Amino acid sequence: MSEDFYDVLGVSRNASEDEIKDAYRKKAQQYHPDVSDDPDAEEKFKKIQKAKEVLTDEEKRQVYDQVGHERFEQAEKHGGVGDNGQSGRRGGDPFGGGGPFGGGMGDIFDQFFGGGRSQSGPQQGQDLKTQVTIDLEDAYEGVEKEVTVRRPETCPDCDGRGHPADSNVKTCPECNGQGQQTRVQQTPMGRVQQTQTCRRCDGQGELHEERCPTCRGDGTVRNEATLTVEIPAGIQHSQTLRMNGEGAAGDRGARSGDLLIDVAVRDHPDFEREGDDLHHHHPISFPQAVFGDTVEIETFDGTVEFDVPAGTQSGEVFRLGGKGMPRLRRRGQGDLYVEMQVVTPDELTDEQREALKDFAEAGGEEVDVSEGFFEKIKNSL
Repeated sequence: MSEDFYDVLGVSRNASEDEIKDAYRKKAQQYHPDVSDDPDAEEKFKKIQKAKEVLTDEEKRQVYDQVGHERFEQAEKHGGVGDNGQSGRRGGDPFGGGGPFGGGMGDIFDQFFGGGRSQSGPQQGQDLKTQVTIDLEDAYEGVEKEVTVRRPETCPDCDGRGHPADSNVKTCPECNGQGQQTRVQQTPMGRVQQTQTCRRCDGQGELHEERCPTCRGDGTVRNEATLTVEIPAGIQHSQTLRMNGEGAAGDRGARSGDLLIDVAVRDHPDFEREGDDLHHHHPISFPQAVFGDTVEIETFDGTVEFDVPAGTQSGEVFRLGGKGMPRLRRRGQGDLYVEMQVVTPDELTDEQREALKDFAEAGGEEVDVSEGFFEKIKNSL
């Protein structure tokens, strides 16, 4: 098998990730040491695994395509991390600072993808998280809630600058006031010029001799803020709301982060929620189940009348369309599913006992009412 990773898997150089994974599965089944009779199966299987690892990693694949198989392998062989945790082997990393190719495997990734190394300058504020708990009724109607969060805010004394407005200013000696520094580096692709934000002045091009005494140069102070969050109707348990710009203040005037609010919805004693639908258990008497009746059912939208059909069985479920939860940011509502539960009375009058005895005898049953006829009825429903 060729060493080239594309040849190892038998795919073209413009193969998609799915094609590469599919080719890997087929090759792995063919050369897995547990099933293959090939004497070199173990070595071939390792190469297949390595090829798949590199070619399904977007950044590694792009570097591999740029520098070629041999130089990529050299960089990993000599510049990788050994078993003892120490980087590099004897002879040095060919892509390292002392190697023939300059700045290290990490720097090669930096050159192709920006790397993010020491990219300073004013940073956007961090997102913050908090939680609010509401009742199911609140989730049905929508509600406003107050949340309190402790967060970094823009310093009121320096407006986030980090220094007094009248502090003395001097040109940054590191970047000569440009706010950026340019580095030229020798790589396998030739000389690469890379421009980075100046670390010392954070891209400002100038340094201030004084720091704001309130924020000590950070541009932010930590305060407690109470905010009103609008919770929309139909919100579900564990969903998250975002308040843009209400997170931590950015560095020296940069954009603030966002506040993420996790919403917890309490369980309700009478209704169980399943998505946009609600489930409710409604008690009816034995005569109501036998003869049918009109009953009142409580919903979050008020009381509705429902005609229980004659012969309703205990546990039978009926759907009330559009009586469930509002659909979040959509029209319409879910449904309310009502499960009828036939209630067996604990005590009977003599007249009721006689009537039930007659009922049982009419049905061909010889039942001693005093020994739990209602229990037999309940168990048979």
